[in-house]
This record gives sequence, C-alpha cells and structure tokens, in this order.
Amino acid sequence: MRKLVSIVIPCYRSAQMLCGVVTDIEREMEKIRDKYQWEIILVNDCSPDNTFEVIRELCRMKKNICGVNLARNFGQHAALMAGFHQVKGDILVCMDDDGQTPAFAIKDLLQGLEDGSDVVYARYEHKHHNAFRNFGSRVNDLMLKFMLGKPTDLYVSSFFAARRFIVDEMLRYQNAYPYVIGLVLRATRNIKNVTVEHQDRREGESGYTLGKLLGLWFNGFTAFSEKPLRIATMIGTGCAFLGFLYGLYTIIKKLVNPIVPIGFSSLMSAIMFIGGMLMLMVGLVGEYIGRMYICMNNAPQYVVREIVGEEETQGETEQ
Repeated sequence: MRKLVSIVIPCYRSAQMLCGVVTDIEREMEKIRDKYQWEIILVNDCSPDNTFEVIRELCRMKKNICGVNLARNFGQHAALMAGFHQVKGDILVCMDDDGQTPAFAIKDLLQGLEDGSDVVYARYEHKHHNAFRNFGSRVNDLMLKFMLGKPTDLYVSSFFAARRFIVDEMLRYQNAYPYVIGLVLRATRNIKNVTVEHQDRREGESGYTLGKLLGLWFNGFTAFSEKPLRIATMIGTGCAFLGFLYGLYTIIKKLVNPIVPIGFSSLMSAIMFIGGMLMLMVGLVGEYIGRMYICMNNAPQYVVREIVGEEETQGETEQ
C-alpha cells in the first residue's frame, strides 16, 4: 500500500510563484507514485497580495490540494502549525513557497526516512540567500546549539521530512509562540541530513526582516530553554563577586593611603554597570513571566479565517 505524503507550504507574498512550485512538486511526485501518494497543504499567512486567490484556484483545479487562510500574519512557524492540523499523511514534508527548496529533492528526504531516520533535514552547501539571511542563519544555528542542545554536525533548515509520530508530538504543543525546530529536537534525536542544491528565489524578496528574525530567535530560547535564566543567575553572581572584590580593594587602598580620594567616577561606573545588569536580568525574567501570562490566557497560535479544498481532500486516499 502506498504511503500518503503531506506536503505543507507556508505562503507569504507568493502569488507569482505558487503555481510553479506546485507544478514542480506534482512532476517529481509522479516519478515515485508507485510508492507514494500525496496531498499539498498551502497556508496563506495573511499575505497582502492575492496569494489566497491563487491558492483557491489551485484547490479548485486539483483535488489533492487544501488551502488554509489565516486571519492575520502569525509568522512562519505558526503557519506551519496550522498546516500540521490539516495533515492526513503518514509522512510530513515541509517546503518554502519561493522555489528555493527544490521539489526533486523530496525523494532524497523520503529515502532518508526509509533508511530509519525519524526526521531528515536538507543540508545546503551553498545557500542562495542574501548576506543578511545567511548571517541570520548562522546566528540561529549558534542559538540552537547552545540553547536547545542541537548536535554540532546537524544542519537544520525549512526543508525537511518527518514521520507521522513526530507530527502528532508537535501537535501536542498548544501554547502560543510555536517553534518547530525546538519541537522536533525535543521529540527525537534520530535526525539525519541529506545534501540538497539550494536554488535561486524565483520572484521577489524574502519576507524575513531583522525584527522577525530577532523575534524568532527570542521565541526559540525563551519557549524551549531555561538556559537564559541560568546565564542571568551566573552573570549576577559574577557581578556581585566583582563588586565585593572592588569593595575590598577600595578599603585596602584607603587604609594604605588615607589621602587618596575614592573617586566619584569609579563609584558611578560601578553603579551603572551593576544597575544595567540588574535591569537586564529583570527584563529577561519579565519576558518569561509575560509569555507564561499569555499562554495562561489561551492566546492562539493562529486563527483560521477560511479553509478551501477540505471537502475534496476529506477521505481522499488515492492520487
């Protein structure tokens, strides 16, 4: 019996690219249809262009496509979670909407699962992003290693395949601020990479801004790691110890040479340093408490305005 592959694609400003991306997926999946059947789930993250109109038309033309329209822009990871709730397949594949994640590599990801891995990530030797996105990716990788314990030799990307039980485990996370990579890493460490050629973006520019990248990083380490609080405790302890040493130095200097002035500038610099560190720690603790408060108030991960193609895909098991 053929396995059902659910391909989830978060979409933003991709009206000009989606038809080509879907065509590429259909062409490549046809080559392996003896082993797999497939469905495509397109999640519109409240794009300002006519992306959802394109999705609606694709759902009308093809019975194995489902479209999800979010009420506002919730971000890539929330859009992925919205797509995961529509997944019916035995295998999940996540891709980008810009054509940079090549459809011909889907078979390589699926083969990695067949070889026994729980999750398979695409590894890019040469990424065709701009310098800003490449820098952001490096920072994100460092954050994942330090905060979430990602293995050093593991490369993570937005193009990956996962088994069904991984999807079910991710869907157990009901709180706001989802972070898909963190959910994967806490579910399994049986993860491998396959090398994939990264392609040029077909149209437009990336929707990731500096603010969105910073928000993603902050979400990653505050939602899935307590290490920032431990670091804050260690820094606070270190500052207190330095302050104690400086106090001893000041007393000894005054005893040795009583006429030497203590110095107003040194006092103010110490106060500013310690005060700044205290404000940083309080702000970090406040961020954690704020997120706990939002989660206690059942803030949604996303809000769905409309789903199209659902009736056509309901119960559909054959391509």
